[in-house]
Amino acid sequence: MALSAAVRNFEPEALLAEASAVTGGLSNFGDASFRPGLDQLCESLDGEARLSPTGVYLMRMKVVGQLVNRLKVEDWFKRHPEIAGELIAAPVVIVGLPRTGTTKLHRLLSRDPRFYWMAWWEAIYPVPFDNETLQQPSARIAQAHADVRAMTDAMPKLAAMHPMDADAADEEVMLMEHSFLSAFNAYADVPGYMAWMDTQDQRPAYTFLKRMLQFLQWQKRQRGIVAQRWVLKAPHHLLRMDVLLAEFPGVRVIQTHRDPTSSIPSIGSFIHTLWCIYSDQAAAAAAGGSWNELMRRALNHTMQVRDRGDGSAFFDVRFVDTVKNPMDVVARVYDFLGWSLPAELAASMRNWLAEDEKAHQGGHAYTAQQFGLSDEQIRRDFAAYIERHLS
Repeated sequence: MALSAAVRNFEPEALLAEASAVTGGLSNFGDASFRPGLDQLCESLDGEARLSPTGVYLMRMKVVGQLVNRLKVEDWFKRHPEIAGELIAAPVVIVGLPRTGTTKLHRLLSRDPRFYWMAWWEAIYPVPFDNETLQQPSARIAQAHADVRAMTDAMPKLAAMHPMDADAADEEVMLMEHSFLSAFNAYADVPGYMAWMDTQDQRPAYTFLKRMLQFLQWQKRQRGIVAQRWVLKAPHHLLRMDVLLAEFPGVRVIQTHRDPTSSIPSIGSFIHTLWCIYSDQAAAAAAGGSWNELMRRALNHTMQVRDRGDGSAFFDVRFVDTVKNPMDVVARVYDFLGWSLPAELAASMRNWLAEDEKAHQGGHAYTAQQFGLSDEQIRRDFAAYIERHLS
């Protein structure tokens, strides 16, 4: 049954109009491929997500903010057409189930000045604020630090699950959300939107990602930062590996691996924690079940893509090695890339590892049963992956 106008919290035209008003009347949202996704997301947020009043407020802020960013990005490209000339070299992309050491490896590689990488503050605030310069984005950085403090104060266990750091490398999926072809199921239970997503061409999300990387790379160069290629990281790519390879020719993919009986319940715990920010009716079993199935399909897709290719674009890393012998992993990754590992860079990485160890305080306790799962069922669902990568 369609929702009546009176109960619609997410009406696309109203959100678009609000974003335009915030920007003083800008009207060019860029490529129109985002509109079907916005429409479907709004329908699912109103009809399925069971958002609390706080969740409605926060999600409206998120969606309007992304629409505002689209308007402002197009305005920046119009005023600075040279941004579209930024060349994005074939990136290095880390993929793997969440909770498999991808963040640790990503932030470790970001110590290398030969890599461009995106800090959390850039992902959340990719567009310069009016009260700062391109050379000194101090206002965005300060706001991001305040945001991180607010999140960790409100939900302390988030820090135990995922180290929050406004200045550290983070996931480009936050940029891809602006395409409205992305993982909004990380924030709310929106099965209708996700089912719709499965039927869609994912290329517009990757076209938009490349556009945003151009914008961020251009900004970095205004700050005197010049590198060779991007190092990116997002589990999101596992279900879209064919598109990633097609849209970024020459990409090098580092895939991390961990026993799903450890990683899947951990994902369920993390996702349920995020859902609880937006809903006071978030179901733990729904979080665990939906993400178990999503990750099963994602890993199967990537295995199929790898089987169709020559395999030279991929390098495999086990979670246990990233935890116990991270510098050995780095050495092997650099051999894969054909890059040197200078002594001073290795020392910088070891210093970062020592500091990172101090940041991991507190435990992240969970069981499969809390999220409607069992070890036996997980082993069955991921049998092909376990045989391929963990046996």
